[in-house]
Amino acid sequence: MEKLYHGLNKQVANLSVLFTKLHHFHWYVSGPNFYPLHAKFEQFYDEINELYDAVAERLLMIGGNPISNLKGYLAITSLKEATGTEKAEEMIKHVLDDFKVLDVEFKEVLKIAQEFGDEATADLLITSIASFEKHIWMLSFTLK
Repeated sequence: MEKLYHGLNKQVANLSVLFTKLHHFHWYVSGPNFYPLHAKFEQFYDEINELYDAVAERLLMIGGNPISNLKGYLAITSLKEATGTEKAEEMIKHVLDDFKVLDVEFKEVLKIAQEFGDEATADLLITSIASFEKHIWMLSFTLK
């Protein structure tokens, strides 16, 4: 189970970092696409916040201990923090890249959950993967 705990904990960290990055982008986006991007980043951080909580709570339910501090998150996250210098198109690219990382890593954790027969965790991950894939598609088409 330690392997599953570690995989879920890494995603708690990733979701925390992405949540913060999305807030930053929401606050600092500018330019001709300000309004739709401002609104979209808010939608994304609302979704990520719910998932962040759900993954941490699931980890607790199965006997794990979610990391719950910034130092811990930054030590294991796969994502990079925002630099504060991104322009609107770069923000979109960063979010797209982050969803791609989450998609890959959630699929890795899914395999582990299924190995342990943890179908409730698998269901949470599968639903999240479907959402990430839709975001990847939409953000990719935005950048074309």
